[in-house]
Amino acid sequence: MAEKDDPKTPLLENPINDPATKHNEQNNVLARRRFQRTKTTPGSQNKPSPELQSPTKKPILLQVFVALTIYLGAGTLSFVLIIGQLEGKKTNKIVDALYFCVVTMTTVGYGDLVPATTLAKLLACLFVFSGMIIVGMVLSKAADYIVEKNEALVAKAFHLRDKVTPVELLKEVETNKTVYKFTMASIVLVLLMSFGTLFLMGHEEMSFIDAFYCVCATITTLGYGDESFGTVKGRVFGVFWILSSTICLGQFFFYLTEVYTERTQRYLLKWVLSRKFTLDDIEAADLDHDNVVSAAEFIILKLKEMEKITEEDVSVLMECFRNLDVDDSGTLTEADII
Repeated sequence: MAEKDDPKTPLLENPINDPATKHNEQNNVLARRRFQRTKTTPGSQNKPSPELQSPTKKPILLQVFVALTIYLGAGTLSFVLIIGQLEGKKTNKIVDALYFCVVTMTTVGYGDLVPATTLAKLLACLFVFSGMIIVGMVLSKAADYIVEKNEALVAKAFHLRDKVTPVELLKEVETNKTVYKFTMASIVLVLLMSFGTLFLMGHEEMSFIDAFYCVCATITTLGYGDESFGTVKGRVFGVFWILSSTICLGQFFFYLTEVYTERTQRYLLKWVLSRKFTLDDIEAADLDHDNVVSAAEFIILKLKEMEKITEEDVSVLMECFRNLDVDDSGTLTEADII
């Protein structure tokens, strides 16, 4: 910014002492409180909440169902027609084709059914790539959606002994959203692993160690192939269990990374807000070199320390401001715009 800047003029309007800003902020707070109350009052029970009306969330399960049905339908039909070109342990033609699609889609690759001809190998290559796209772009969103819908249940479980109102519970969920997602994903993963182990012990006649080993090899998509689903009932169960467990494990690690990142950011934020302001900080924050740090300059310095913005971001925006500030007054007016 030019040296003509008035030291008394901040880079941005200071909202702290502005009565109009205070009034608007109070109105916004009241509006938010009214919105939260309307979600829990008896009169609103017949109306769906704004969250349920969201166009990005409401149809997600339908989209997943349609995409998965098309994929599995086309794959099952294709491999039923060439079932003779697959080698390995076979049970029922349709079940084997569906099971092979799921094992291919999730990249588990047990090896108990393998393509033996050129046509079968080309089809397998086609379905493994299309299956990975479906898992990555569609099914993971569905798993995320299901976990989010159950965040409130986890929050209630953490506050069973406390009297928490629905509004306070909603605020708690929003504050610790990632932690509750991670907790919910962990619970679902443990249940799926336990259920899979018990099923393999009961229906595939495996020992506990072999069943648990097969579960771990499956959900991590390691798929050695020495242990797998070998019966009709086992493969029908595997179609649904393999899909859910492999996706759930992916969500588990995703949320674990989010939790770690959020905690790191919170520690950084706490350090930035609690550390003492020094003379070096004044020099670093003084963007217009007028020996005065305005509220806007202070905020920009703290945002840089919190790694929300970089020096390059500030430089680009300052250059944009200088180009708009035609009269070099340090402010933007109607004259500058005209």
